Amino acid sequence: MEVIRLDQVSLWRRTQEEFSYDLKKTLLSVLEGKYRQPAKKLVLDQINLTVNAGEKLGIIGANGSGKSTVLRIISGILQPTSGSVRVRGQIAPLIELGAGFDAEISVMDNILLYGVLLGFSRAEMRERAQSILDFAELQDYCLVPVKSLSSGMAARLGFSIATDIQPDILILDEVLSVGDESFKNKCKQRIQKFWKGNATVLVVSHDLLFMKDYCERVIWLDQGNIKFVGTSDETIKLYLKTVNAK
Repeated sequence: MEVIRLDQVSLWRRTQEEFSYDLKKTLLSVLEGKYRQPAKKLVLDQINLTVNAGEKLGIIGANGSGKSTVLRIISGILQPTSGSVRVRGQIAPLIELGAGFDAEISVMDNILLYGVLLGFSRAEMRERAQSILDFAELQDYCLVPVKSLSSGMAARLGFSIATDIQPDILILDEVLSVGDESFKNKCKQRIQKFWKGNATVLVVSHDLLFMKDYCERVIWLDQGNIKFVGTSDETIKLYLKTVNAK
């Protein structure tokens, strides 16, 4: 059964120059007659993608090729400029680990909030809280505001919550680089459970060996376009051949 479908999805985004162009500068440039329309960049160009239930799909490509943007589109964090996106099932995005937390409230309250936003009851999240804290190795930080955590701690918390709740669709963006070697191994062991289960998994990673071993199908993105789609073996082989040729 089809659980994710992107039809002719394109996305234009403002450049960093436009983001840094504050209101004061804009008004001054208008008054001086020097205002020019800020540039926009085509980040995704007519992406067509279908993902079936239970599929383990990898996405590879150079930095800036649009990999994370595709995941944000699927997760609903970004809306496409054109095209349509359809997603069936409960989705847990691990795109920016630690992003989305309320920095002012406690770790425990963030666990409850995160779970409720994903459709779980507060009671159910309270039952899961201890296992989440144990996995994240944050047992002593239960009542501490998230703003007091290091970025690594917040990342561990985000990973622990999203993988504890067992969503229908798990989206992973470079999460295998979280924490020290010991925690990375814990992450890999937990992720392996998703591969053995029925969850649909989309993963972006520069760890091509992981992609080759765990993904059934791999997409190669290049400058916002799908360059190639195939088995993990053939896609990675073609990608490395092109990279090495350069």
